Amino acid sequence: MTNPSPTSTAPAHAGAVPAVAPSSVFAAVDIGASSGRVILGRLTDGTVSLETVHRFPNGVVELDGGLRWDFDSLFAQVLTGLTAAAKTAAAKGETIASIGIDTWAVDYGLVNKAGELTAHPYSYRDERSKAAVAQVHAKIDQSRLYATTGLQFLAFNTIYQLATEKDLDGVQALLIPDLIAFKLTGQRRTEATNASTTGLFDAVAGEWATEFFKPLGLPTGLFAPLVQPGETIGTLLPGIADTTGLPADTKVVAVGSHDTASAVAAVPATEEGFAYISSGTWSLVGVELDHPVLDKASRLANFTNEHGVDGTIRYLRNVGGLWLLSECQRTWAAEGYALPLPGLLESAAALRPGGPVINADDPAFTAPDNMPHRIRAAVRNTGDVLPDRPAAVVRCILDSLAAGYARTLADAERLAGRSVDVVHIVGGGSQNQLLCQLTANATNKTVIAGPVEATALGNILLQARTAGTITGGLPELRRTARASTHLTQYEPHPSHAFHGN
Repeated sequence: MTNPSPTSTAPAHAGAVPAVAPSSVFAAVDIGASSGRVILGRLTDGTVSLETVHRFPNGVVELDGGLRWDFDSLFAQVLTGLTAAAKTAAAKGETIASIGIDTWAVDYGLVNKAGELTAHPYSYRDERSKAAVAQVHAKIDQSRLYATTGLQFLAFNTIYQLATEKDLDGVQALLIPDLIAFKLTGQRRTEATNASTTGLFDAVAGEWATEFFKPLGLPTGLFAPLVQPGETIGTLLPGIADTTGLPADTKVVAVGSHDTASAVAAVPATEEGFAYISSGTWSLVGVELDHPVLDKASRLANFTNEHGVDGTIRYLRNVGGLWLLSECQRTWAAEGYALPLPGLLESAAALRPGGPVINADDPAFTAPDNMPHRIRAAVRNTGDVLPDRPAAVVRCILDSLAAGYARTLADAERLAGRSVDVVHIVGGGSQNQLLCQLTANATNKTVIAGPVEATALGNILLQARTAGTITGGLPELRRTARASTHLTQYEPHPSHAFHGN
């Protein structure tokens, strides 16, 4: 298949952009499952510019008998990044107004009364929680869980991880962004968009589903009080201020601390009938609603109802993501083949359409391992054969992701009673022209790609609104996002659409 040239647009001004004060500076701590950044965001003349001042790797490590996050190292990188942010701003005569933190969801650290971590946090990629699923469902029926929480079933959800803990008395569970905020401010809070990913959050009431705590043997005070995006968590502890060079009165503001919540807030949509794909290590595919969908059909389709900014519902499903591609590259590099991504994508784009596809969100692909081998094995299980060539494996991954996106969006339209005209791809995957074109083909919808840094942009926009630097609701935030972003548009070629089940 040839890769048609997409339509590129300059920053698109859709309607009046809210007035903003010049040189307002905010720091975003934006950490994914494979890397992290500290980014400065400046609002000037109605647009946001982003400057990465520190970038660092992140990943699970074998530690204390499981796959865990080395939180000490992670937090040290956050401090290094904030120090760099302070120096960068000071050199330009700027003052950082606040800090916002977003990370992946689900995982947590246990903190005792003295404020110490009892152990490094487990990663969702550890398999310990699988055995706890049946134990939880024996105590609370799965249909009852969904009717309250509206959460997609994933074996690594927080509720199942907590069921493996031996002793929770005297500790609190802080989700990863809340744990970072606690280490910065000394304040224990749980931000609501991330709380909604735990399986212990009432999707309608917007509060902890405490009815489930007792049957699961969880202490009622296991989680810290909730805060909403836009609330101030606290100011920096003296030691943190001294270490970073930031003023002690620098605020830490709650944003959409689940990175997808911040990314969706920055989707540069002008139309009501839009869908989004936040494409990175995982792909989050869905639509934005004003109420959850909690019926049986939604549960059987395994859709999730996670809270978003301004009381919205992120009605979506997790689909496999570019983790498959990055793991293949890691395996090939370990075997002595360091293959640059641009060349791989060019070779993959030259292959004919209609090749083999896999279920990209199969749990078999969750843990680190030899990914090319697992993908070829999955293709064999379908009765097909995948050539042992990197380009063929890459094309299989991207065809499979596009097909998964198409199926998921069709389900979202049906279950939510929504008609989608435009699909916005944000995050790292928006740079992958082949993936974007394949998605347009598979969905038979216009795809608009960008911004790449949607999560950081949403994080900054929410801080700016909290500071009063920008005003308005999500439409106004999205207009600013659109004005700040170079977008690329892809039109479908239906003859190449995927028609699988």
